[in-house]
Amino acid sequence: MTFSSLPKTVLRIGAAQTHSIAGDITANVALAVALIEAGAADQLKLLVFSEKFLSGYEPDLIQGDPQRYAFSQNDSRLQPVLDACRRTGVAAIVGAASYDEQTIYISSLIISGKGELLAIYHKQHLFGSERAIFCAGAADGGCILELADWRLSMAICYDSGFPEHARSAALAGSHVYVVSALFSTGGGYHESRIWMPARALDNTMFVLMSNHVGSTGGWNTCGSSAIWGPYGNLLAEGSVDQVGLISCTLDPALLLEARSRETMLADYSAIVPNIEQRFKRYRLD
Repeated sequence: MTFSSLPKTVLRIGAAQTHSIAGDITANVALAVALIEAGAADQLKLLVFSEKFLSGYEPDLIQGDPQRYAFSQNDSRLQPVLDACRRTGVAAIVGAASYDEQTIYISSLIISGKGELLAIYHKQHLFGSERAIFCAGAADGGCILELADWRLSMAICYDSGFPEHARSAALAGSHVYVVSALFSTGGGYHESRIWMPARALDNTMFVLMSNHVGSTGGWNTCGSSAIWGPYGNLLAEGSVDQVGLISCTLDPALLLEARSRETMLADYSAIVPNIEQRFKRYRLD
């Protein structure tokens, strides 16, 4: 198992806390570019956007016209984001609906710091009414992203509610679990503050969660994007209602300390053979 191989350099990453304009791809792309440039000024190596950021969380719009509101593999509307990543060297995970022929997914677009769309990750666990519109990603469709000497894995919102999702990624070698999300006012804040620290401590890895602010798709969102350490402790947190960047420098010494003291991951690994085969690997830098 490669989980025992730990990074030796620090890594600076961030969550883009955003308010998407419903269905306005051009405006949301422009905001993504501005935030990537701000991330470069903050010396970020990776910036993570919220769930379905590029269209807003707008299932009715997407279902009604997927070619307009969802993205394909070679979608020219993404070019300004690719250019911004190449210009700044900041890699990005950008939330969007995507489509392939007649199938629509809730996805994360994985863009390298060289401005290349490397892959598209599809949400594996659909929530409630999403199942009537979107197709779930395959169980073996996970990704391990390599950035410097760090390995990162992805989730989209409800994925993170299933402990096995993060555990599988940790066993496959992930040091950081990044979650593009929509958590709403009411129960959403409570869920995020249970799930994210639990995923971090259970697997002794860093967790980043990027959320919306304002209203989108009929949901009033709760902001509070955040980053947690491998003990489940809060390292950085955004406001409930302001657009901006939530950033943190990840220290490999903290990862080593946590995995030395909290050995659940190592003790569990022997009973899950061949887990790495469920994850494709991509280089972000």
